[in-house]
Amino acid sequence: MGYRPLELNGKVAVVIGGSSGIGQTLARGLAEAGADVVPSARRLDRVKAVANEIESLGRRSLAVTSDVTVRASLEKLLQTIVEAFGKVDILVNCTGFIQRAPTLDFPEADWNRLIDTNLTGTLRACQVFGRHMIKRRYGRIINIASMGSFLALYEVSAYCASKAGVSSLTKSLAIEWARHGVCVNAIAPGYFRTPLTENLIAGTPRGAEILLRTPVNRFGELEELIGAAIFLASDASTFVTGTVLAVDGGYLASGVNQ
Repeated sequence: MGYRPLELNGKVAVVIGGSSGIGQTLARGLAEAGADVVPSARRLDRVKAVANEIESLGRRSLAVTSDVTVRASLEKLLQTIVEAFGKVDILVNCTGFIQRAPTLDFPEADWNRLIDTNLTGTLRACQVFGRHMIKRRYGRIINIASMGSFLALYEVSAYCASKAGVSSLTKSLAIEWARHGVCVNAIAPGYFRTPLTENLIAGTPRGAEILLRTPVNRFGELEELIGAAIFLASDASTFVTGTVLAVDGGYLASGVNQ
């Protein structure tokens, strides 16, 4: 088949959870690589701001809200994009949140809400957009996993369980959908300073422990996730599916560092 380039010209991408943090960064990065990008989240004002940013790069975009806990909103999102652009080639699932509490006292309602957003929300988006991709016999799905997909992180058991589930779901969909031309992978970010993690790692003993166990000895910059996303979204990754790609400064390799 020959080498396929690391570019996204002519591709249409949707980034769910694309109005802030990792999602916003990846939406911009995919646009800079040539894709038309639709960022979507619950707040219209934030979605509009990112859509305007993408259009300022010379790419097409739309401002459409969605909620991963409501399947109908995801179906409407897909319909709106297909009506405007004719297709969706790339899906990036970035919606998620973290909640810290001792597991012994973690309220079951909070557990269910977190799992419904982080894990089942990813499933809903994959089902809705995956059906479209399977019909077209082409698609690239990128889920966002975590260090918590592999490791226990103190007092965030619900989050870790959800992200371990995202990793497993990614692999399951990969083997089911490969025959239909749809590659399903995940990116597992290491420790990045985002609004989601700021209170947990900035200037805290937890943050100091993370740095001790990170060989590059710093937190990641969100832009350092863009290269992995472009690779997995492009036709350079035709033979890559079911992979959870860690972008972690060596954290998962870390044993004794001094």
